[in-house]
This record gives sequence, structure tokens and C-alpha cells, in this order.
Amino acid sequence: MAEKEVVVPALDHYPNGNVRFRGAYVDHAMHGAWQFFRADGSLMRTGTFDHGRQVGTWRTYDRSGAIVRETSFDEAT
Repeated sequence: MAEKEVVVPALDHYPNGNVRFRGAYVDHAMHGAWQFFRADGSLMRTGTFDHGRQVGTWRTYDRSGAIVRETSFDEAT
């Protein structure tokens, strides 16, 4: 019987108190949806990890929240 994966929430802040990143770890690897923010609080990047590997579509945003880049990561590799 396989062990259940333990999901550990991840949250870090800049010295000014704003969130730096938000996501979760499984077996000490980034896993699931993640968000990364700039020190000014604006959203910088979003995407998904599969046990430490970037998968799916990742989006990078400008300071106004507009998408400036989309990068697709193959989930099969």
C-alpha cells in the first residue's frame, strides 16, 4: 500500500511583509499551484509543479497584472 503524500503549505514574505511566494511542498519538492510576487505585492508569475518539475502553462505578469509571457512545459517529460 502506497504512503499518502503529505502536503506542506509554503508561504514566505519579503522584509516589508508582502508575500514573496505561496504554494505547497510534497516530499520537500514544490508541488501543485504556485504564485510568486514582487516586493511591491504585485503578482509576478503563476504555474504548477509536479514533484519539483514545472508542468503546464506558466504565466508571467507585468506590474499592472497583464500577462506578458506564457510558457508551456510538457507534462510527459
